[in-house]
Amino acid sequence: MAAYTINIPDDKIAALKQKLSQATFPDELEGTGNEYGAPLAEVKRLTEYWKTSYDWKAAEAKLNALPNFRKSIKVDGFPALDIHYLHQPSDSPDAIPLLFCHGWPGSYIEVTKMLESLKQSIDGVSFHVVAPSLPNFAWSEGPKQRGFGLKQYAEVNHRLMHSLGYPKYVTQGGDWGFYITRAMGLLYPQSVMASHINMIRASPPTWSSHPLLALQHALQPYSQREKEGFERSKWFNEEGNGYRVLQCTKPQTVGYALTDSPVSNVHEYGGPRVLRSRVL
Repeated sequence: MAAYTINIPDDKIAALKQKLSQATFPDELEGTGNEYGAPLAEVKRLTEYWKTSYDWKAAEAKLNALPNFRKSIKVDGFPALDIHYLHQPSDSPDAIPLLFCHGWPGSYIEVTKMLESLKQSIDGVSFHVVAPSLPNFAWSEGPKQRGFGLKQYAEVNHRLMHSLGYPKYVTQGGDWGFYITRAMGLLYPQSVMASHINMIRASPPTWSSHPLLALQHALQPYSQREKEGFERSKWFNEEGNGYRVLQCTKPQTVGYALTDSPVSNVHEYGGPRVLRSRVL
């Protein structure tokens, strides 16, 4: 285990601002709002803010104030990867080791607002927090071979926890982290004592697989809020998941834009983000 310091060279920041200043924007159809993607005016506003107002060094200093570490983790069938993670042990001898697994387009930063609360004993419960950057995210190294999938992501996290002296632990996962932590529970049941998730993927029960549940689903009166939730999910599956389809099918193609063009990273999620071991 080695402490890790984020340090983006000044020439990289200068190159970023130069690219932002030379950005070429497309036109757009009138009156479409968010229907076809991020509105042109909003992308231009975010690009200008990123170019002239965003202070990376101030953000970097805040990130470096966190308990950052980096460790080499070996995964079966793949070369070892340098994995970045936050590690905040609690002072309580009875604290529970907690693996906090982020999703996409998130990062380990998701846990930072909760670090102090998780460390402190509340009703006799506190946590040793470990929040890794998943391989290919933020400051973690990514694999260069095919076949690195859900099982391997789960293995990275499991071996990281064991290497830190936590043979038994609990997990929290959302989005992509939901799938990873669920896989960890199936692959390592002797180590994963409990799982908390903040995303659930589920489809309605079918008549062939669960006839009683399908009947209940067909006849049960749902509230207006639940009906609106169903409609929102239906809309997203039909119109709002284009990025997922592209990344699932042609990730190399989208990688050129994400790596070379900073403007391609200013989108509906609200501005600059950290992805694939680079500041974009």
